Amino acid sequence: MVLVKDKKQKIIEDFKTHSRDTGSSEVQIALLTERINILGDHFKQHKKDFHSRRGLLALVGRRRRLLNYLKKKDAQKYEEVLEKLNLRK
Repeated sequence: MVLVKDKKQKIIEDFKTHSRDTGSSEVQIALLTERINILGDHFKQHKKDFHSRRGLLALVGRRRRLLNYLKKKDAQKYEEVLEKLNLRK
């Protein structure tokens, strides 16, 4: 369930805003989305794993808050991130 180092670096490269960026809202949203997708696959196999489901809900809430922040801060980047990650709002 942990992101592989190479996969994480690729996501950071795709969403960074400057050369040393690893923690901007866009990067955090992309990393959370990848973790959420991995957990979604996990739940297809382990339907009764309610403890991990609680963690999933926490990740979804954190991503939602970051998306709301990004929407208030820069609506253009918000739309770009939604499109890149195939998220709906």
